[in-house]
Amino acid sequence: MAMTRVKRPTLADLDLSTGKRARLHRLLYQHGPANGTLLFLPIDQGLEHGPRDFFVNSAAKDPDFELRLAKEGKFSGIVFQIGIAEKYMRKYAGEVPLVLKLNGKTEIPSDSQPISPCIASVEDAVRLGADAVGYTLYVGSPRQAEDFVQFRKVREDAERYGMPIIVWSYPRGEAIEAKGGKDSLYAIDYAARVACELGADIVKINVPKANPEKDAKAPKPYNSMTPSREEATRMVVESAGKAFVLFSGGEMEGDGSIVDKARLAMDSGATGLIFGRNVWQRPFDEALRLSQEMHAMLRNYGA
Repeated sequence: MAMTRVKRPTLADLDLSTGKRARLHRLLYQHGPANGTLLFLPIDQGLEHGPRDFFVNSAAKDPDFELRLAKEGKFSGIVFQIGIAEKYMRKYAGEVPLVLKLNGKTEIPSDSQPISPCIASVEDAVRLGADAVGYTLYVGSPRQAEDFVQFRKVREDAERYGMPIIVWSYPRGEAIEAKGGKDSLYAIDYAARVACELGADIVKINVPKANPEKDAKAPKPYNSMTPSREEATRMVVESAGKAFVLFSGGEMEGDGSIVDKARLAMDSGATGLIFGRNVWQRPFDEALRLSQEMHAMLRNYGA
């Protein structure tokens, strides 16, 4: 039986400043699918994971590979850290919208107490012509208080400059692992709500994964809930309120699996998709074909 689609918020539903509204309108209706949905190509993994993610497709180590893919594949935007944006975006300025990641970290230290320090500013994003900024928030980390304070400054600057904020809302840390893990419904549902409460315009989250052994460690009533994958995905979208929701693709999967995940996300009320490794770890022609499949699927969700 087909899942009933959930109505997602639209730009008209949001009370935004003129600058945020203008930038979001460009992302939603002038680039990418251009029908009120979003399709982003993130390439921040070189900082977060190191060069190993490029081993499967060495051509992708050159950011020009992803920029050509974003342009020819008609993505809503590309996500870069500041060093890559400053060195590679000029050639594509105005053709490929930029989302500038403001913070980041390496995977080298333990993930038990993570925090992602700011390495760029909203002002940098304005200077580079970005249409949005990205911020990674580690919900549940022992250093969460520092993270909240850091994000407050970003939010205030984004409001001042009329810059939309996409929050990578990631449950992380030792307390999260003790209560079901980062992929649990409890953790992702909480993270979606926290991002909304703190002022995200767009929330990036993962599809929850059921694991009965781990889920039993979650607080009540999550420890006794057994929703379907569709029901769990819908729950986390609803917890994000009027913030737009993007679902990430994670590690590379087969074409059928990734398209099915994308369709599940959109049926659940998501505004769009942010698929990185699932796309650019493939040879260029294959990645371009997959992006075209995504476009064909997203045409059914226009607003």
